[in-house]
Amino acid sequence: MTRVGSSKNETMRKTEKEDKSNIVLGEENSVKSAFNHSGNSGAEKLGKEFLLKALRNMLTARTLDNKTMNLLRQGRTFFHIAGSGHEAIQTAVGLSLEPGKDWLFPYYRDIALVLSIGGLTPYDFFLQCFAKAEDPASGGRQISSHWSSTEMNIPTQSSPTGTQFLNAVGVALAGVKKKQNYVTIVSSGEGTTSQGEFHEAVNWASREKLPVLFLIENNKYAISVPVQHQSGGKDNSVACMMGGFENLYTARIDGTDFYESYSSVQEALKYIKEGKGPALIEADVVRLQSHSSSDDQKKYRDKDELEDDLKRCPIEQLSKRLLSEGTISKDEYENLKEEIASEINNAADEAFKAKDPVAESAARFVYDESGLKESLEYEKNRPSGSPIVMVDAINHALQEEMAVNDKMYIFGEDVADAKGGVFTATKGLSIKYGFDRVFNSPLAEASIVGVATGMALTGLKPVIEIQFGDYIWPAFMQYKSEIASVRYRSNNKWFAPVVTRVAVGGYIHGGLYHSQNIESIFAHVPGIYIAYPSNAADAKGLLKTACRINDPVLFCEHKGLYRQSFAMSPSPDEEYLVPFGKAKIIREGTDVTVVSYGHSLWDTVLASKKLEEEGYSVEIVDIRTIIPLDEETIFNSVKKTNKVVVIYEDTFTAGFGSEIAARIGDNCFQFLDAPVKRIASQDAHIPYAPVLENAILPNRDVIYKGIKELIEF
Repeated sequence: MTRVGSSKNETMRKTEKEDKSNIVLGEENSVKSAFNHSGNSGAEKLGKEFLLKALRNMLTARTLDNKTMNLLRQGRTFFHIAGSGHEAIQTAVGLSLEPGKDWLFPYYRDIALVLSIGGLTPYDFFLQCFAKAEDPASGGRQISSHWSSTEMNIPTQSSPTGTQFLNAVGVALAGVKKKQNYVTIVSSGEGTTSQGEFHEAVNWASREKLPVLFLIENNKYAISVPVQHQSGGKDNSVACMMGGFENLYTARIDGTDFYESYSSVQEALKYIKEGKGPALIEADVVRLQSHSSSDDQKKYRDKDELEDDLKRCPIEQLSKRLLSEGTISKDEYENLKEEIASEINNAADEAFKAKDPVAESAARFVYDESGLKESLEYEKNRPSGSPIVMVDAINHALQEEMAVNDKMYIFGEDVADAKGGVFTATKGLSIKYGFDRVFNSPLAEASIVGVATGMALTGLKPVIEIQFGDYIWPAFMQYKSEIASVRYRSNNKWFAPVVTRVAVGGYIHGGLYHSQNIESIFAHVPGIYIAYPSNAADAKGLLKTACRINDPVLFCEHKGLYRQSFAMSPSPDEEYLVPFGKAKIIREGTDVTVVSYGHSLWDTVLASKKLEEEGYSVEIVDIRTIIPLDEETIFNSVKKTNKVVVIYEDTFTAGFGSEIAARIGDNCFQFLDAPVKRIASQDAHIPYAPVLENAILPNRDVIYKGIKELIEF
């Protein structure tokens, strides 16, 4: 094993280490010499019990792989991703951790790793394979090889490659802030290191010297794409590629050799626990089965290469050594294999007989069902303080919630003082509550959201800022595949209630990249609440509610309303909360209903005043939250006026107003005296010049004419 890093190459440094199984290395020997293939037996240093435990774990993982492939051929299960060839490094890592204290973000091949820390039993494994209701990982909601255990600090795993790295950094950061002494381990194959979020995660962890172990299991193939088409490091090495990070310990090892693997892991953990920074181990392993049960590697891999890989089988290497050293006899080895096979066969038979999930549970746990949200006291008094603009109301909400919740952390780009956010929404917060709780992030949206997700998994309440909705898209994978589905895919065992504040909307002459509305895209993602206030009081009340509930919230702040006088309102007190899913009728009327939100709502108010002067009566509904949507208030208003216009700032095609219009058509058709009308932006990008912007966005004149046209229909 060689160390490759930011400063210089070096061999393994000496250390004295007591393994968690109370098997002590010799005091006069370094870890490296304890695992030397020549001289004194490694068994003498690690102990028979420990080595047999490792061998048993590796055999169990391999037998599970083989058994599952047989079940697939029989049509009794549906999918499998094998870890055969990865067992040595995985077992070495698992036997080096403190289960229930350290955190683990494994990837889909890590069956031996999850087994080794007690996060999985063969019975648990088959419950997942057969998609049974008692599957502890997901209750049958995820495909097999997606691990989860609250007891072992294994957050529910998703399928996208790379998203887990930032989540792991978030967990590590949370541990540092809470002054808890644990290590976070995150693993993947070498192909995943091509993802940008891997590099962002290593950057954040290295910069802050976070206690993270990055385990890269390099089997040379990302499905069919060989490593030489993936990594730009010297000799296609991931460890070499990451060598520029000053605080990052890097090593490239033979991951099929249990002794070298265990030695390397001990050295890396020593470095981490000394507070020097994170570590990255690139373990060269072999993929002895195809990428998955849906793949056939014989189509793209050379026969000689496959045969060479078999010669490096980690189980063969370890068992031969233990047999040659007399640590285990041939009969004991055969008996061990038979015992494991019997245990696994029995586990499969029992799991197959377990109950299937019931169809009625399929849509449960998209959101929190604990009753917390319903137990809060909403709008207990009328806002009666001095008039306040929206951006200040938001600042006050954050100030108040930080005071009552010491688990709340605020971060994002430029949010710390003296800047206090590009719109000053967070001004004064870091001075008042400290730069440990209110801090600047790197300029990387995926990093902000991914790290916040990890922090939330540990029980913290991150409230993050994305400066402009236009720049949220690098983080969309984190929202769609991580935050939104955590509760659902874990069958209600994990949740990540991150609050994201984001400035949206046009009318500020910001051009294409400072004017976007994003609510319709996120509304398509189950699991995220979306607020879109139109005035200061609602902004404060909704944001305070978002900070208290146990669901993720996308909090859209129209920057065109931040300091507008018409969006001002009396300042609410510190107990003022606004419920999600409760619209507000801000103007009573009888001739037509207008459903709107955000900036468009105020253009509607001005248009309705002009129409009132002409003798028309307009009822205006401010929906306040996109998800959940208060259908009842909308439908009751439509039934009253019998005509409805939906006005929104997003594009006409597929903007969220289209969804509102469709629901009105489905539920109120018999009450309508005219077609459901929509007024929205043109299907174009938002230009810079004021005259062009005004032509694209729904302006007051267009809104006035559109409402009047429907009234006179």
